[in-house]
Amino acid sequence: MVQQRAKITGVVLAGGQGSRMGGEDKGLVLLNGIALFQYVLETLRPQVSQLAISANRHIDIYQQAGVPVIADSLPDYPGPLAGMLAVMEAIKSEWFLFVPCDTPNIPSHLVSSLWDGLGNPAIAAVWVNDSERDHPGIALVHHSARVALRAYLFAGERRVMQFLRSIGGKAVIFDNSLTDFANINTFDELSNWQESGQ
Repeated sequence: MVQQRAKITGVVLAGGQGSRMGGEDKGLVLLNGIALFQYVLETLRPQVSQLAISANRHIDIYQQAGVPVIADSLPDYPGPLAGMLAVMEAIKSEWFLFVPCDTPNIPSHLVSSLWDGLGNPAIAAVWVNDSERDHPGIALVHHSARVALRAYLFAGERRVMQFLRSIGGKAVIFDNSLTDFANINTFDELSNWQESGQ
């Protein structure tokens, strides 16, 4: 675990427009009094060697977390891949673990399970499957993928799953983990989480 941890930068993806939350900065929306991004950041902290946040608004607030905050290098919010590229080009690391800010229940064994899924020799990327559906936004990606990612984005492509597959990536299945990777997209979903005490 220590050896793999030393190679990985954990990245909280908080650079979206929050369109399904009326344009709110989703990472800063409070769940039980705590900003959503903080849940992800603190669960990742013991699993990786360094942390970063991908954000395009309220950067001064995110910076208070004490980790690098990287804005997209491409204009007009082209999606999570743009945030991934910006971080991969700004921070030196062998591996990057990307996790959206709206998945506050990610497990403490996320890194170790994804790492085991890389195989030997390691492939360029793996992403989460919760045993029912893929979550390509939760992905462990090798730094060498940034060249292909830049070309992919500049060709006008935006789909995360398609990119990960194009570099030879595969899903890692997390059994019985539907709630671990549930995300919060709307204020109704946020209320349901708070009422259930999650």
